[in-house]
Amino acid sequence: MIIHKHLDNNFEYDGSQINPNWAFKTLKIKGSSIISWIGSMNIKDENLKDYEDLGLDIKSNNIINCIVEHFDIQPGNLRIAYLRQRLLVMILVEELSKKGINPLRDGDDIYVGNHKLTVSIATASLSSTKIHLGINLTDDGSPNNVDVIGLYQLKDKKENSYFNQNNIVKFINKFVNNYIDELNSIELDISKTSVF
Repeated sequence: MIIHKHLDNNFEYDGSQINPNWAFKTLKIKGSSIISWIGSMNIKDENLKDYEDLGLDIKSNNIINCIVEHFDIQPGNLRIAYLRQRLLVMILVEELSKKGINPLRDGDDIYVGNHKLTVSIATASLSSTKIHLGINLTDDGSPNNVDVIGLYQLKDKKENSYFNQNNIVKFINKFVNNYIDELNSIELDISKTSVF
């Protein structure tokens, strides 16, 4: 069982939210969860989990943040965390494709053309596995050395925007709920399969 809660308040993702039990400590949400909100991102070096990112600016003024935490395996399994991260990213690619956008996935990153749309990391602790997925809404505040695009900047052939403030939360709920449905489907398949 995993629940999704979208927060209306705007705050910064600084990397500390990837730490274990953040949803419980901050929001009193027990168990596996996905917490989403729209805010900024500026990851501090002390909160970086990817050694390749040390010394880099990872920031944005306007981004969807999704924090996923699973408590079904102790200690947390990093391989499973990354598999779940890729599943979440692939579901996002699928939902973007349904809208007529042509996203490209490279590992856990999504691009539209040569423009980077997302950032993501997976990690594990003794108690849980965690994922952060950030989806840019605009390129405001992004590092100068990265070619970034946001969902609000994507347009169809008639120059109409695919996303705006009126439909973005519905889109967040859609791809997050598809991820939850996929996990529930896996659990049901496990429960009906004979193992020798």
